[in-house]
Amino acid sequence: MFDMGFTELMLIGIVALVVIGPERLPGVARTAGKYFGRLKRFMTTIKADVEQELRADELRAILADQQKELNTLKDSISGAGKEFEKDISAVSDAAGSLAKDLDETPPQDEAVVAAKGADDSVAESTPTPDPAADEAANKAASKTKT
Repeated sequence: MFDMGFTELMLIGIVALVVIGPERLPGVARTAGKYFGRLKRFMTTIKADVEQELRADELRAILADQQKELNTLKDSISGAGKEFEKDISAVSDAAGSLAKDLDETPPQDEAVVAAKGADDSVAESTPTPDPAADEAANKAASKTKT
């Protein structure tokens, strides 16, 4: 704290011995030591409080920077969300117009209707397989193999 060497302390001790006297010097030294200790503890406490306030100010500055970054990120996410909603709305509108176009089908040509009718008549004339007949054929084939 005070940059004093051994010679300075020795000089102060000799002057105190001459001025105060040998009988009162131990009591004065004890009192001076007690006050010096209190002063040292007080200075240590003040130093710790100042350092704590400096750290608190640094933390507040970091917190403010983080809050600014958070707000910037929040704004960019909000903007991206709005753009996404616009895109979804555009896709929904396009799907709606496509569905509307599909509902308004143009009249069909006679050739398409005739081809469709021919396909239906072919489907009607094709025999449907009979499961019972298939089972009987399988039994007959198994008997001939044995």
